[in-house]
Amino acid sequence: MRFKIFFALALAAAALSGCNFKPVPDPAVSSRDTEWMALMPKAPVDPLFARYEIDDPTGEPPGTIVIKQKERQLYYVLPNKRAIRYGVAVGDEAYGWTGTATVARKAEWPNWNPPAEMKARWPHVHFTAGGPNNPLGARALYLYDDKGHDTLYRIHGTNEPEKIGQAVSSGCIRMRNLDVIDLYNRVPAGTRVIVM
Repeated sequence: MRFKIFFALALAAAALSGCNFKPVPDPAVSSRDTEWMALMPKAPVDPLFARYEIDDPTGEPPGTIVIKQKERQLYYVLPNKRAIRYGVAVGDEAYGWTGTATVARKAEWPNWNPPAEMKARWPHVHFTAGGPNNPLGARALYLYDDKGHDTLYRIHGTNEPEKIGQAVSSGCIRMRNLDVIDLYNRVPAGTRVIVM
């Protein structure tokens, strides 16, 4: 509760200081997106974690993704010192990751094959084909380190939209499905990602 009050005050202060919050329209979606997202759970969008174009708070070059885990926000830096801000769910303290990576590949409605470490922690998890029951949701961006190795961390959609704004995942960055589709459409392979 204290976290939400803090961000409500921060949001109000930003609005008063001329931060220029501008809603970003929903992206175009395919018929498959429409069909499968209709089968997924719904949750109201908390205004603190809604998709907005704002003044860039990162100072990074345009085209960079910056994830501020404590804020539960992902920023995609635009030209002219602007950014699109998306609310996210992040890894809880035991599973969080920080560092710099690159989007090595992208996938629509990806399959999910949990890594061995996750299967050891939670034996009930198993391979799930892409679709409305898949925890990766509508899109995934696969993060690789500077040596070209898979970090096993992803920026992806979710079938638990009610958890956006929380620290609940096993390390990956979850987004609402419309948000991850919007980001996916903007971001090419090779995009630099900073997780802090």
